[in-house]
Amino acid sequence: MQYTKYTLSNGVRVVLVPIKTMTTATILVSVGTGSRYETMQEHGLSHFVEHMFFKGTKKRPTSMAISKEFEAIGAYQNAYTGKDRTAFHAKVPARNILAAIDLVGDLFCNATLVQREITKEAGTIVQEISMYEDTPAHKIYDIFESVVFGAEHPLGRSIAGTKESVRALKRKDFLAYLARCYSARNTVVCVVGNFPQGKVRTKIRADFGQLAPIDKPACEAFIDRQDAPVLRWEHKKTDQTHVLVGVKTGGFDHKDRYVYAVLAQILGGGMSSRIWEQVRDKRGLAYAVRAVTDYFVEAGYLGIYAGVAHKNLQPTIALILAEMKKVARRGVTQEEFTRARSGFEGRLAFSLETSDEIASSYGDQESVRGAIITPEESLRRIKKVTRADVARAAREIFVDRGLNGAIIGPRTAQTESSIKSIFHF
Repeated sequence: MQYTKYTLSNGVRVVLVPIKTMTTATILVSVGTGSRYETMQEHGLSHFVEHMFFKGTKKRPTSMAISKEFEAIGAYQNAYTGKDRTAFHAKVPARNILAAIDLVGDLFCNATLVQREITKEAGTIVQEISMYEDTPAHKIYDIFESVVFGAEHPLGRSIAGTKESVRALKRKDFLAYLARCYSARNTVVCVVGNFPQGKVRTKIRADFGQLAPIDKPACEAFIDRQDAPVLRWEHKKTDQTHVLVGVKTGGFDHKDRYVYAVLAQILGGGMSSRIWEQVRDKRGLAYAVRAVTDYFVEAGYLGIYAGVAHKNLQPTIALILAEMKKVARRGVTQEEFTRARSGFEGRLAFSLETSDEIASSYGDQESVRGAIITPEESLRRIKKVTRADVARAAREIFVDRGLNGAIIGPRTAQTESSIKSIFHF
C-alpha cells in the first residue's frame, strides 16, 4: 500500500495514503504521548485530555456545536488513549474530508479547556472508571500490566487514572501537559482514502503549522528486574473467576516480534488453537479464552485470558501452563505452524479494509515508532518465521523469571495456596 510522508517546517509529520477506489476518507491526528508520559500527580490526564478536546474551542464553543458539525458532514468521529499514544479521528464521505480536517484540527489545536467543563467531565470519567471496575473482563488487563511492569512504573498504571487523581486535576495541569507533550515534533497527521491531495496538503499546513516546534518528551524506561513468578489476586464476588497468565517478551522492534505473533496464534489465536481446544472444546471449562499480546518500545507481553467457573480456576491455569511448556519442550507441528502463519494474510486484509483502520495503523506507527511497516512488509516478515524460531522463542520466554498472572474472583487461603503451588513452568 503506497503512502507519502513529509514534514512541515515546524516538525509535524504528515502521512497521506490516497486510495481512489474508496468512497470515504479519514483524518487522524496521533500524538506520541499517553499514560506512560504522566507523572504520578498527572495520573489519568492523557485520557482526560482526550475527553476535553471535544468540549469546545473558540470557534466552536460547546460540545453540542462540535457534535452538530460532525453530524452535518456525516462523520464518524472518535478518539482513543493508550500508554504511548493518543489519537483523534473522523471518517467521512470522501467529499467532506476538508471539512473534517478543519474540525479535527480545531479541536486538536484550539481546545479552550474551561475549568467548569473540566470539573463536570471529571464526574463523567469517574463513572467510566466505575464501569471498568465493575467489568472484570476489562479490569483484569490493568491488574496484569501492574504485575508485568510494576504498579509504580507508568506502564503498570491504568490509563484512566484513579477517581482521586482525576478529581484532583485542574486547568493548569492540562496546560502544562499539553505544552510538554502536544508539540509539533510529537504529532502526526494522517489522511487516508479518496481525497484531493493538493487541497489536503494546503489545509494541513494552514491548520497544523501553528504548533510549537518542541521535541518529543522523554519517559521513564522500563528495566526488567523480575526473577521469579508473580501472581496478583484481587478478591471480588463475581459469577466467574477471570484469569490472565502470561510472560514478558521483547518490545515492538524486537527481532522476535513476528515470532511472538505466530506463537500467540498457535496457543490461543482461534478455535483451532491449542488452549482453545484443551480448555473449551475438550473440557468446557471456559466460554472466553484467547491469546493477548501488547508491545511497547522496550518490552511487551504474551498471555492467555480465560473466564471460568470458580471451581475450574486451577485446572484451567494448569492447562495453560502445560501447553506453554509443551511448545517450549517439543516445538509445534508443521500443520499448526502453517495454519497459524498463513492465517495472517487474511487477518491483515480484514484489518485494513477501511480508511479509518488504515489511518489508525499508519498514524500510530509513525507517532510511536517514527516508522511505518506496511501490510505487505508485515506479511513478508511473517513468512520469514520458521518452526525453529517458534520453538526457540518459546524456550526463551516460557521461564519462571518472566511468568506473571492476574486473577479477579473470590479468594480463600486454600485456593490461593493451591494456585501458587502450580504457578511455575
